[in-house]
Amino acid sequence: MQKVFYILSIILIIISIAALIVFGLPLGIDFKGGSLMEIKFLPDQAEEVKVLGRAEVESVFKEFNIENVNIQKIGENALLLRFNEVDEQTHNSILNSLNNKSSFTVQEDRFDSVGPVIGKETMRKSIKAVIIIMIAIVLYVTWAFRKLSFPIKSWKYGIIALGTLFHDVVITAGVFSVYLYFKDADIGVPFIAAILTILGYSVNDTIVVFDRVRENLLKLGTRLSFNKTIVKSIKETLTRSINTSLTTLLVLLAIFFFGGTTIQDFVLVLIVGIFIGTYSSIAIAAPLLGTWVNWREKARR
Repeated sequence: MQKVFYILSIILIIISIAALIVFGLPLGIDFKGGSLMEIKFLPDQAEEVKVLGRAEVESVFKEFNIENVNIQKIGENALLLRFNEVDEQTHNSILNSLNNKSSFTVQEDRFDSVGPVIGKETMRKSIKAVIIIMIAIVLYVTWAFRKLSFPIKSWKYGIIALGTLFHDVVITAGVFSVYLYFKDADIGVPFIAAILTILGYSVNDTIVVFDRVRENLLKLGTRLSFNKTIVKSIKETLTRSINTSLTTLLVLLAIFFFGGTTIQDFVLVLIVGIFIGTYSSIAIAAPLLGTWVNWREKARR
């Protein structure tokens, strides 16, 4: 069964990397700069509202020499528009033109504009934050298990935890890249926040299993083989891990289906990441401890 989990994880990682290569993770204005406008079409009376079509919206932006406008419909009467960075005067002029073009009142619910320099700085800091967090996690796990040196040294717990996190992040990013491609959307700072949240949640679940392994090693010593100790530890923490993740996922699913559209992408990243993180902490992280010991013993023969 252990080999099945390993093979499944390798397949998922390969598929996710392929998805990232093919579809990528399109950067939003937070990272590359630009403007984002969310508008809603309001009827003057109790009549069915109709949003402007793609061609009509593009014609408005062409008046201001703005090409390649990304148009995304939200709900029944709203549009999310992404385009190049504009100043406040041009922004107001675009809004007025949209009002003139539509037979309904156009209400602006959101407008953000980020310069390319700020976007690059945000990207640099986001990458730096992820790297620092992953290094900190390895150091923390190594320190937390410092009293264990047999049959596997404490720093190896940290390396396995890091490998598990890589597994979780890559698969989550791969799933999300496919989702963004078909939704025609992009990522922003909330995506990085979700990834950092997943890192924290996943390593917490992994440490719970590792900690039970440590307790059983100190309590049982060599009365059980290391692999049997790992299996015993997984069984003892299995119900707790599944129940914790299930209750969290139920809340996130409720937010995803009944919450606002602006947080759906953020919540989806959490849903996928927590599901994968729970699976990896049980089926990948702890068994890798035993596999590492087995490899070392085979190498000595």
